[in-house]
Amino acid sequence: MATIAEIFEKAHVAQAEYEKNADQAKVDAAVKAIGKVVYDRAEELAKMAVEESGMGVYEDKVAKCKGKSKCIWNSMKGKKSYGIIDENKETGIIKVAKPKGVVGAITPVTNPVVTPMCNAMFALKGKNAIVIAPHPRTSNLNKYVVDLFRAELKKLGLPEDLVQTIEHPTLDMTQEVMKTADVVVATGGGGMVKSAYSSGKPALGVGPGNVQVIVDRGVDYDEAAAMIIAGRKFDNGIICSGEQSIIAPKDDFDKVIAAFEKNGAYYIDDPATVEKFAKTIFPDGVINKDVVGQSVQKIASLAGVDVPEGTKVVVLKARGIGKADLLCKEKMCPFMIAIPYDTFDEAMNIAYENLCYEGKGHTCAIHSNDMEHVRMVGEFMPVSRIVVNQPSSTTAGGALTNGFSPTTTLGCGSWGNNSISENLNYTHLINVSQIGLYDKDKKIPTDEEIWA
Repeated sequence: MATIAEIFEKAHVAQAEYEKNADQAKVDAAVKAIGKVVYDRAEELAKMAVEESGMGVYEDKVAKCKGKSKCIWNSMKGKKSYGIIDENKETGIIKVAKPKGVVGAITPVTNPVVTPMCNAMFALKGKNAIVIAPHPRTSNLNKYVVDLFRAELKKLGLPEDLVQTIEHPTLDMTQEVMKTADVVVATGGGGMVKSAYSSGKPALGVGPGNVQVIVDRGVDYDEAAAMIIAGRKFDNGIICSGEQSIIAPKDDFDKVIAAFEKNGAYYIDDPATVEKFAKTIFPDGVINKDVVGQSVQKIASLAGVDVPEGTKVVVLKARGIGKADLLCKEKMCPFMIAIPYDTFDEAMNIAYENLCYEGKGHTCAIHSNDMEHVRMVGEFMPVSRIVVNQPSSTTAGGALTNGFSPTTTLGCGSWGNNSISENLNYTHLINVSQIGLYDKDKKIPTDEEIWA
């Protein structure tokens, strides 16, 4: 088995050749090929992901493979990513894009196909090589996926070693990847992201999600409930941008809950039953790994609770906000909590308290017809993205129907101890040199004009 040093040596050789010889058309052909092979083999890869990880939903993983691959390629298609990428005649600045080198990418167990695909596409777009450190639980699938990528590069006459993986990963090896890479992209748990930022190399990581959903007065509750449930149940709730808390108007609370029940939710307000689920999902205050990405029925069985057949998500009545209730944390399974509010300011404060408990910096969602309220949430909430009238789970990471950059790595800014507060894309994996031209005809303001 090759050492980390040997893997990176091959990556640097491949990257140097790629940087020297590949034109923009060849770069884009490589990026497209990586996405297309996942799109074309979505069913096979989704089946393998469910089997090896033991979590998620096959149909949703198929949708993710197809949706992310085409969205990411569509967002990069036709964009120049090396050499002169911008000339501003007004400022006299010419921007020149250059590779960062070899990207070290950490892949979570929750997304063993699409995260490597996304990061490889971004890396190659910037003329970089990439070394992937997968989660040990899905290392076999990761090797299979990377071999598919390498085969596509070979067809294009490009060095296969532009994309490599650690076949039998350990924690020590993953940390060595982070210390050896020119730049690190860390998608995974908080501990791993913290290690990336401590590696001594530039790092792009993510924070935990805990999406608060404000349901405004005056919206179609059925429509909102259908979208929120679609987002929450997607892939059994393992998406970091998945909806977590329903914050609904007190005077219409029964109507909102009825809309959720009509769309496949099971609402529970019995304190003893709520406590059973709380103890099952968060034993000792920490999320139970046995519930992550599992079905409603399996989790209900673990809790010793019967739920109706066909239940899509379970909605539990919250027992407080923020630190007053463990259930206000991120639940990586098809469970939500519901909290009533009087005024819109109270709704925002509830969301704020829950985010301060967990998920600050990530994402908030709102279903509203009132743009003033939407802007208020944008100005007040300590998050990097606000998703409006869409299923957050499947659109916060970019979609064909919104302007968020398609990605699998959602930065959370300084709120989440991250270096970026936007969706990661290939522009974060290039260096840019600026050429500053002298403008002999530029009018220089006087000191009086400057300080006026």
